[in-house]
Amino acid sequence: MSLKNQITEDMKAAMRAKEVERLSTIRMLLAAMKQKEVDERVELDDVAVVGIVDKLIKQRKDSHTQYSAAGRTDLADKEAAEIKVLEAYLPQRLSAEEIAAEVARIVAETGAAGPGDMGKVMGVAKTRLAGKAEMGQVSAAIKQALSR
Repeated sequence: MSLKNQITEDMKAAMRAKEVERLSTIRMLLAAMKQKEVDERVELDDVAVVGIVDKLIKQRKDSHTQYSAAGRTDLADKEAAEIKVLEAYLPQRLSAEEIAAEVARIVAETGAAGPGDMGKVMGVAKTRLAGKAEMGQVSAAIKQALSR
C-alpha cells in the first residue's frame, strides 16, 4: 500500500474512532499533498509525500519553539501532538554514524575536495537521503567531511 493510501485509510480510522486531534492533523497533511498535486499537476509518490511530511514537521517544530518561548504551552502542546502524528509517516531515520558514512561515500563518489564543493555533495545527498535523515544533520556532516 502506498503511503498516500495509508494516510487516507488512517483518516478514515481516525474519523471512526472520533480522534479529533489526529483527524485534524491528517486532514492538514492530505490538504498539503493535494495542494502540491494541483500546483504541479503531478501524482505524488512516496518520496514526495515524505518530503511534504518532513516540511510540515519542520514547520511544527519551529512553531513549537516560538510558542514555548512565548509561554503559550497550550499551543506548544498542540504543535507537539501534531509532530507526533506526522512522524508516524516517516521512514526509520538514520543514525548520526550512518549519515556520516553515507556522506563519506557521496564525497568519495563526487570527488569533492573542500568547502567549495558543498553544493555538489548536498545535491546528491538530498536525493539519496530524502526522508531518511534530517537535512540539517546531513549538512553538518557534509561540512565536517569537507573540512578535513
